[in-house]
Amino acid sequence: MVSVTIHSTDPFATPDEEKSAVRRLRGRLASPVTLWTTPGPAGLTVSSALIADGDPGRVLGLIDDESDFWDAVETSGRFAVIPLAPADRQVADRFAGLMPAPGGLFAADEWIETDYGPVPAGHGTWAGCRLASSRQCGWALLVEAVIETITVDSPAGPLIHYRGRYREL
Repeated sequence: MVSVTIHSTDPFATPDEEKSAVRRLRGRLASPVTLWTTPGPAGLTVSSALIADGDPGRVLGLIDDESDFWDAVETSGRFAVIPLAPADRQVADRFAGLMPAPGGLFAADEWIETDYGPVPAGHGTWAGCRLASSRQCGWALLVEAVIETITVDSPAGPLIHYRGRYREL
């Protein structure tokens, strides 16, 4: 008989005492989990995102500058930001590269094509953004974009990332 142990923690995670103090501090801040997509199509799960109100409104996020998403955004100059809900955990993992994506990132699920990038069918809240600037910020790329269009539907509870795990309110 084969025995399988289910861990309550990630056995491959870096132990807290080996993480930098900055990484441990960041892990103690709850972050919204969003999906950023762009024509191409390409997409990336982003949990370091902020919406700044103003005229025009802005989106700021920290992304991987070596990602396929960033390569596609540099070409298109625009992208969609979609807040994810607790039911979207697998979508978040797939676009974060933590889960296999047979046939590509967009092969599963249904998508609605927009001028800013694909939006998952059934997600009524998203923003269409035009790239304004980018610069290195720590080990990430700080991306700033102008919000050009917003669709807001009835609020679903957010998917939150806290201390290396997904949470919900």
